[in-house]
Amino acid sequence: MFRKILIANRGEIALRIIRACREMGIRSIIAHSEADRDSLPVRLADEHICIGPAASSKSYLNIPNIISAALITNADAIHPGYGFLAENTSFAEICVDAHLTFIGPPASVMAILGDKVAARETMAELGLPVLPGTPVLRTLPDGIEAAREIGFPLMLKAAAGGGGRGIRLVKRADEFERVFTTAQNEVREAFRDDGLYLERYLEHARHIEVQVLVDNFGHGVHLGERNCSCQRRHQKLLEESPSPHLPRELRQEMGMKAIRAVEQLGYRNAGTLEFLLDKQDRYYFMEMNTRLQVEHPVTELVTSTDIVKEQIRIASGMPLQLEQEDIQFRGHAIECRITAEDADNDFRPQTGVVERYLPPGGPGVRVDSHLYAGYTVPPHYDSLLAKLIVWAETREAAIARMQRALGEFEIEGLATTIPFHQRLLKHEGFIRGETYTRFLQEEAVALGI
Repeated sequence: MFRKILIANRGEIALRIIRACREMGIRSIIAHSEADRDSLPVRLADEHICIGPAASSKSYLNIPNIISAALITNADAIHPGYGFLAENTSFAEICVDAHLTFIGPPASVMAILGDKVAARETMAELGLPVLPGTPVLRTLPDGIEAAREIGFPLMLKAAAGGGGRGIRLVKRADEFERVFTTAQNEVREAFRDDGLYLERYLEHARHIEVQVLVDNFGHGVHLGERNCSCQRRHQKLLEESPSPHLPRELRQEMGMKAIRAVEQLGYRNAGTLEFLLDKQDRYYFMEMNTRLQVEHPVTELVTSTDIVKEQIRIASGMPLQLEQEDIQFRGHAIECRITAEDADNDFRPQTGVVERYLPPGGPGVRVDSHLYAGYTVPPHYDSLLAKLIVWAETREAAIARMQRALGEFEIEGLATTIPFHQRLLKHEGFIRGETYTRFLQEEAVALGI
């Protein structure tokens, strides 16, 4: 087992990893920017080391500085969390070259799955259904020709990167040139790669993802699925597990096909396969996230599995102690992402001092957050402030518990998305479990956004 792990991240996920390390008897080192020197992870880690100025490019994305920090502090391994360098194949390779364990999958597998088109082709060969799509497109004429073959409406997506960048719905042929050009400019700036691909659009599709764990001996399990259909601009706002209205047989089929595919691929550590589910309950592989997901707590609560600890154990070379028949799914969990955004004003980002912070509590309530009263929310990073997660025996009870917890949650000093989540949980469509990927956009008036 590792003696020391350097955490190359910040905020609530850095704190989540610190706590897992402490319970496992592993010393934690937080690599932080100058802007985060007063953060809770810096206060609670066993060691801390500054890796650069506030700008991500000079700190959390600065590979030489992070590797140097790990070597200076005698770390055995690096946990990248999510975002930043978590899916950077070069970083994973450099860790190995520096004799540091990268807590994640092998760089070679990350490279395949990081290319969305290659990932679709690979997973199709391994038995997963995929939507009709195209190879990577780099010119407008090629895009126009491919669009005619697929037909409208269709989805335009970035071949590299993620975070919702470059994703566009194109409803008509006369929109295509404008949307293609805009999306290509966006992904070129974001990922230094202007490749796009097209995919058939599914109306009222649900976003379902399957969590997997695979050890270094090729043995894996799936931990069920999550419904992540409540999205705004392709960014998830609320997740739940299990997915409402998903037949038990289909749940088992998706999980077993997912784990068989990643085992054959040679995947290692934690990962998430994302699918679209149409109105006839037909599912299609979209992509795989080769890292820990923001929404992992809902899976932890319904399976009683600590995914972060399993990541660390697997990376240290320990065999997975879980068998598929050991995984028991119990109850229902919901996660609300509380962000520093004003939902009443087009989710405008907020910064400032947290004047008062009072998280909710009680049975079945979990809060993953790095906030404290007096903390200054910096303008340089992602707007996530906290993840509020609840568990109950039934979905109805979980919704009631989440409503109660949201009502108790106090964050004063800047606007947050707590009021938005309170409205969402009262929406009849959500209560009935009838959300889909464009639900928030089509119900914007009813939700007050």
